[in-house]
Amino acid sequence: MATELKNLSSFDHDSIPDGKGKKIGIVVSDWNKNITGSLLKGTYDTLVKFGVDAEDIIIEHVPGSFELTYGAKVLIENTDVDSVIILGCVIQGETPHFTFVCNSVTEGTTELNLKYNVPVVFGLLTTNTLDQAIARSGGRHGNKGDEAAITALKMIELQQRYK
Repeated sequence: MATELKNLSSFDHDSIPDGKGKKIGIVVSDWNKNITGSLLKGTYDTLVKFGVDAEDIIIEHVPGSFELTYGAKVLIENTDVDSVIILGCVIQGETPHFTFVCNSVTEGTTELNLKYNVPVVFGLLTTNTLDQAIARSGGRHGNKGDEAAITALKMIELQQRYK
């Protein structure tokens, strides 16, 4: 279990690219809002901490995790974002719904990354229990939102090195 061995909020601060002048889109699911709200706070606060202006952060809410990739596509096609971060939380239940949603968002994110020249960052928690989700949204394992924000800045830097 990778997260058991790493805090999602621990980074070498000197290795984080400056976010000044970068425009970031965040698409967040309202399903499991107590968890996704914490992910959003972590993402937003980390982006601002590393220099992204609050005015350059676009936040859009979608009903559930399945809608995250469409929300990202809308931002990519209608704004000048440098990256889009998707944030959601799917908790295993009694039916295969969990698997279908997780697979769809994973494949959709990959497709967006291959189709568009804008990094789309996967910030979807896929947990077995609510306790695991809490631990990864600001609890004992840190905040996946922090990790998603750092990933966006690093992927923008990678892309810009080759422009």
